[in-house]
Amino acid sequence: MSVGAELIHKKDFRELMRETLENHLTLGHPLFKYLLDENNPNPDLLKFTTLQGYQLTKHFLTYIEHLFFHCPLPKHKRALLHNMYEEETGRLSNTKNHVELMQDFIKALGISDTERDAAIALPQTQALIDYRLIACKNPDLYHIGAAAVMVASEGQNLESVGDEARHNILGKVYDLKEADLLFFSVHQEEDVGHVQQGLALLADLCDTPKKQQEALEAINITCELFYGMYQGVYEHFGYDKKDQQVQAESLQEA
Repeated sequence: MSVGAELIHKKDFRELMRETLENHLTLGHPLFKYLLDENNPNPDLLKFTTLQGYQLTKHFLTYIEHLFFHCPLPKHKRALLHNMYEEETGRLSNTKNHVELMQDFIKALGISDTERDAAIALPQTQALIDYRLIACKNPDLYHIGAAAVMVASEGQNLESVGDEARHNILGKVYDLKEADLLFFSVHQEEDVGHVQQGLALLADLCDTPKKQQEALEAINITCELFYGMYQGVYEHFGYDKKDQQVQAESLQEA
């Protein structure tokens, strides 16, 4: 199944979008072997990676607000309103504002508010922020913003290692309580529905082969940018050079 000159049936297009998402599993990035190593916890790596993730969290409500405001389809606009309400208040999940949930996780890692607020995005992280922001703010790029945020971004929280969600592994490795991980557990539960909403919105919205192709490309690009964000952290800690050295030594021994 591929996008060509003819419009793909909505059901097939939804399947193709989901397939595109699932073909870009960022947990395959080598950073995670250092981050989720139960035999060698790395609190400094976790803190730095979390503060990069926080740069994303701070902008997420802005994405949803613009997608809601510019949405041309009433039934999907209502769904976005519920999404926006939960992001802002946390009342649907009986928790709190989602930025505050992330701040609670950051605090549980021993990061002060001053350190948290002083953190800045790496270039790769900023590229991910900007790509989504530009698309969401431009009504002409609405389908691209929706694909980037509601499918590719919301879909990141659905990844697992085997049968276990990554935040549960983080809890074990770094001795975190369930309450510390609410940001992740809430999103893992809610984002199943959010991705479905995104797929349904795009199936209705992308009424030309060109829009369908651009939506699929947006999912691809966004997932690649997430991978790039992890690559930025990976390189910041010098793990790229470390792994290259290990590979070179292995080849010499062989």
